[in-house]
Order: sequence, then structure tokens, then C-alpha cells
Amino acid sequence: MTSESLDTPYRGGFVGNEHHFALTVYFEDTDAYGIVYYANYLKFMERARSDMIRAVGVDQAAELNRSGSAYAVVEVDIRYRKPGRLGDDLQVISTVDQVRASSVHIQQRVMRGSEMLTDARLTAAFLGGDGRPQRQPKDWVEKFRSIAKPA
Repeated sequence: MTSESLDTPYRGGFVGNEHHFALTVYFEDTDAYGIVYYANYLKFMERARSDMIRAVGVDQAAELNRSGSAYAVVEVDIRYRKPGRLGDDLQVISTVDQVRASSVHIQQRVMRGSEMLTDARLTAAFLGGDGRPQRQPKDWVEKFRSIAKPA
């Protein structure tokens, strides 16, 4: 491994229409018993989702700077099935379920090997600088549709 690769942040990637994002559970992610604190699953999923959006070619930072528009999670349905533990190597698998004019519906699973720890479905709405939903840029809609699960 070259020193240049050590200076580059980790990026996940696509396997078919699934985006895979690997991470390790550190002490700061856990409670006093070494179990992943429930809210940290949302943080893991946020990192993975942001990486998926970047990987599909959507530059949220540029759009936020240009117009004040950005995605915001407006709904989450999450199920905690098994606990993650200190030192676990996990993978967040994200898939786009549906693309609408002003939102994207995403499923995210946190896995430890073949075990599903957490399963969530969420809606990310595209909000204008005024905080109200607005249509996503057309090219972004097409990028999301290109990775969406087949209907």
C-alpha cells in the first residue's frame, strides 16, 4: 500500500445496484456494554448514503453552495434486529427503491457478514434554500433511476 492511498478517505462502491460501505465499530460507537448505541446506526447509514450519492455523480456540496438546496431525511422507518459490538466489521448496503420528482426512497441494511443487524427505509427530500420540497435536478433523477432496484 502506498502512502498516497493511506491519505485518501475510504469510499464504498456499487455491486450491481447495491452500494456497499464498510466500517468498523469503535469504542466511541458503543454504550457501556460494548454494544452499538442505537442512534449510531443512523450515523453509519448517513455516511453510507452520502457516499452512495457522491458515487452516483451527485455533488450535493456544490448544489448547496450554488442554490442553498440539499437533501434532508424527512422520514425513517428502522428496525433493530441484532446488536453490533465493539470491534465488529460491518457493511451498510444501500439501495434506491423509488425516485420521485422531489424525493428518493432508500433502503439501508447494516450487516455483520450475513447477519442483518438493522434494516431501515427512508425518504430523502430535495429541499430548496427556503426549506421547502422542490424538484430534483433532472440529471440527478436519471442518475438515481440508473441505480434503482428494478420494479
